[in-house]
Amino acid sequence: MLYWLLKFVFPGPFMHVFNKPTVEGVENIPTDGPAIMAGNHLSFADWLFGPLMSPRRITYLAKAEYFTTPGLKGRLQKWFFSGAGQYPIDRTGADAAEDALNTAKKLLAEGRLVGLYPEGTRSPDGRLYKGKTGLARLALDTGVPVIPVAVIGTDKVSPPGPFRWRFAKVTVKFGKPIDFSRYEGMGGNRFVERAVTDEVMYELMQLTGQEYVDVYAHSLKGVPSGSRPDAARIPDTAAG
Repeated sequence: MLYWLLKFVFPGPFMHVFNKPTVEGVENIPTDGPAIMAGNHLSFADWLFGPLMSPRRITYLAKAEYFTTPGLKGRLQKWFFSGAGQYPIDRTGADAAEDALNTAKKLLAEGRLVGLYPEGTRSPDGRLYKGKTGLARLALDTGVPVIPVAVIGTDKVSPPGPFRWRFAKVTVKFGKPIDFSRYEGMGGNRFVERAVTDEVMYELMQLTGQEYVDVYAHSLKGVPSGSRPDAARIPDTAAG
């Protein structure tokens, strides 16, 4: 109930009026059943605009601190993130990655749409960076389809740095579901997992028009923009 209040009462209507988002490919979202919603990551605002334009609720895995902050601010924060479809996970422990994977499997088993960002962190400069293979492992272990979600313009709405919300037009594109059943039983093979991840990143590149860089975005934190690597094509990957 709270999810729909946020979508149709606030901040959903404000976002529709202020940013005038448009959507393509809604027909690619299944009417029921699980799917992995794999998105590019330009801004804090990505996880707001994707679900806003989706006819079904998308559940994202969020750090537990959003739900455990004490005081009034913490309660409001928990209310907002819970209502917006976020699901808390502890990202501080040694088994954080495995715990996140198991949580995502649980949500998919419940028939939900689970949102992930293969890049692992926001793009430092608007380009599309190498995807992490946790996405592929999840897809291969569960057998559910992967739907690319391209969000364009959010880096202008809420740029990196102190929180700001600007007038800028946003476009959300839901790509066609990708079926990886041809790799059934090959989970755990690092070449297959890389091939699956690269295929998803290629579809995101096609949908967004972003330049692709074949390094992980987190490796560039603190690196001056003039020293960052040039764009590259997504490499061919042998799988099986």
